[in-house]
Amino acid sequence: AAQEVLRQQQRVTPAQAQAAAARAGFEARDLDAALAALGAERAEASADVSLTAPDIAEVASAVSIGVVSRVPGTDRIAILVGKNPFPLAAVFAFPEGTQPEVTTRVKMAQSADVVAVVRANGRFLVVSKAVSVTIGGCG
Repeated sequence: AAQEVLRQQQRVTPAQAQAAAARAGFEARDLDAALAALGAERAEASADVSLTAPDIAEVASAVSIGVVSRVPGTDRIAILVGKNPFPLAAVFAFPEGTQPEVTTRVKMAQSADVVAVVRANGRFLVVSKAVSVTIGGCG
């Protein structure tokens, strides 16, 4: 019985595996390193990905961001903030058959480009938008 409990404790869940895989991206200290950790250093611009963010964020500690992918086979959306101390803000996974759409809030250190990266059928697509902040967030 004790060995069975030990075996169960040593099993890695899918969520734990995904979290471990994304760790390097979340630890990256600049945008290029975060993109590389995601495998998206050669992401292509796409009109089939929409990024919604304010032109001016009055409170940088809670900037509303929305991303929608109209690309079939989308299984991941990542949101990055270019000038944050750790640019990768969030990664969302989408099971097959679900609408790849997300709305969230991110904290911004200063005015910067907000970048959305979509993975669809093994390809990476990117869209970005400049957001100006008026009251500090990170740091």
